[in-house]
Amino acid sequence: MTFLELMYLNNSVRTWLLAALVAFVVYAGASILRRVVIRQITMLSSRTENQLDDLVADTLRRTKTYFLLFISLYAASRVLVLSPDTASALRFIGVVVVVAQISVWGTVVINTLIQRQMARRLEDDAASATTINALGFVLRLVFYSVLLLMGLDNLGFDVTALIAGFGIGGIAVALALQSVLGDLFASLSIVLDRPFVIGDFIIVDDLLGTVEYIGLKTTRVKSLSGEQLVFANSDLLSSRIRNFKRMYERRIVFSLGVTYQTPRAQLEQMPAMIRAAVERQANTRFDRAHFKEYGDFSLNFEVVYFVLVPEFNTYMDIQQAINLDIHRQFEDGGIEFAYPTQTLFMARS
Repeated sequence: MTFLELMYLNNSVRTWLLAALVAFVVYAGASILRRVVIRQITMLSSRTENQLDDLVADTLRRTKTYFLLFISLYAASRVLVLSPDTASALRFIGVVVVVAQISVWGTVVINTLIQRQMARRLEDDAASATTINALGFVLRLVFYSVLLLMGLDNLGFDVTALIAGFGIGGIAVALALQSVLGDLFASLSIVLDRPFVIGDFIIVDDLLGTVEYIGLKTTRVKSLSGEQLVFANSDLLSSRIRNFKRMYERRIVFSLGVTYQTPRAQLEQMPAMIRAAVERQANTRFDRAHFKEYGDFSLNFEVVYFVLVPEFNTYMDIQQAINLDIHRQFEDGGIEFAYPTQTLFMARS
């Protein structure tokens, strides 16, 4: 008997060498084929505006080495005579490897589609971008669940009984994770009801900032001072939220006071002077200006007007210009602004 005819694990040495050759050829061929296909698709995508070829190329790049190794190992096993236990183990490994590779491909496809949709809609409709993000989570959850059940079914598990068991166990898990599930349902409420979306400037109690991210459990807000504020979604829905991004115009109320020595004729002219100062500014709508009350040390006027744009910096520029205009008019007319003073009257006994 020659060396090639020696038997080892029910197969001759010649058969083992042939199986090794088949494994090497299949692995090398699959690797070369993957590189060639990716290169050709990449060259094609550089000449077209279609994003489908880019997606195919990105997906093929995520083909794992262990997947190619299993394909070569499976091809080699067709040459060999395997025992039932070995064949069963190979089947188990095959199901795990295929499910893992499909999960990688599916994740690439889902993430790419979600990111492209969000990038496309974020500038035009931030609310729809938030909805897409939530739907992406649901799509991933469904995809992984179906993939897991298919893998278990191919491994011989009773999927029907397993689903029934999950239903009973899910009740116990839901009781144990009430806070987490509360935040999850709060996230869905935020997505569907849209009290705010990414990019909105909100105030929650004494905290304020711009919404950067709306997740399944938390919402992240960048404050004016630069740090990131993290809110639980359930806490947000139970709070009173002021959304300044939804404001189309600002109603401004401010007061000013003049001294008690101001003549009545000048007091009668002051509402018209204040009105002129407001109306000289762009993006404003004057509402009223009245001599409101006799204060402790001043004659007080109350002024109301509207800024027709929501930007805070624009409002401050307009308010500054109005204040300077009023100051100029009062200075020209000899009207004095009041400041806290007290007059002490002394009587001789």
